[in-house]
Amino acid sequence: MALNLTVRVHPVVLFMIVDAYERRNADSQRVIGTLLGTADKGIVEVSNCFCVPHKEHDDQVEAELGYAHEVYDLNRRVNSSENIVGWWATGNEVTNHSSVIHEYYSRECNNPVHVTVDTSLQGGRMGLKAFVCVGLGVPGGKSGNMFTPINIEITSYAPEIVALQLCEKTIGVSNTLRPRTVEPMLDLAQVAEAATKLLGLLDQVLVYVEDVISGKQQADNSVGRALLDLIYSVPNMSSEQFAQMFNSNVKDLLMVVTLSQLIKTQLQLNEKLPFLCST
Repeated sequence: MALNLTVRVHPVVLFMIVDAYERRNADSQRVIGTLLGTADKGIVEVSNCFCVPHKEHDDQVEAELGYAHEVYDLNRRVNSSENIVGWWATGNEVTNHSSVIHEYYSRECNNPVHVTVDTSLQGGRMGLKAFVCVGLGVPGGKSGNMFTPINIEITSYAPEIVALQLCEKTIGVSNTLRPRTVEPMLDLAQVAEAATKLLGLLDQVLVYVEDVISGKQQADNSVGRALLDLIYSVPNMSSEQFAQMFNSNVKDLLMVVTLSQLIKTQLQLNEKLPFLCST
C-alpha cells in the first residue's frame, strides 16, 4: 500500500535542491525537479535529482518536459539503476499546482512520491516532508486526490558521511575576512582521527559496563545484546596478527597515495609540454 512507503533521502539530493533554489530566476517563487533512485519493498531511496525549469501562473503550469526527458536519458547512460521515483519542490506546503505536476509524474512511474524542502527555513530549520497522492471519491460520484504525508528519513553512504563531517567543521568559522572553507585531511590523518574517536567510544562503553557491574546504573538488555554482537564481530586474532594486518593495509594505502601523486604529476607535465614545445 502506498501509505506504508518510507522515503530515504541522501544528503547529496538536499545539496542539489538547495543549489537549484539559490540559482533560480529572480521571478521564481519556488523550484521543482525530478527525484531519481530506487523503489523496493516499501522503501523509496532517493540518491539523485535534477531541476526542471518551469513557470507557474494562476491557472496553469508551464514546464520544460523536453529538457527533463533529455536530462533523464543522459543520467540513464551514466547510472542505469536510477529510475524516476517522484518529484521535489521547494517550500513548506503543497500548492494548488502540485496536483497538475503530480499527474505528469504519475505517467512516468508508479506511485510517485512528492518531497518538499523548506528552503525558507521557517522555524529555524530546513523542514523535509514527503507525500503520496491518494484518490478520494465514491463510485459514480465526484472524485479527487489528496496528498497524504508518509515517513521520510535521511540516509548516507560512507563517503557522504565523510563529506558531511568535513562540512560540519566550517560551522564554527566566524572570521568573515576569509572564506569558510576547510581543506580535506590526508588519508593517514583521517585514520588517526577515526582511531581517536574509536578510543573515546570504547572509554564510554567501559564506563557503562563498570557502572552496571558496581550497581550504579541499571542494566539495559538492548545495550547488552548490542555489546555481545560487537564482541562476536571482532576477528579472533592475536595482537601480532592484527599488527601485521594493519601494517599491510597501511602499506596499501601509501601505495595508492603515491600512485595518485604520480598520476597528478604526469597530468601536469602533459598540460605544460605542448606549451613549452610551441614556444
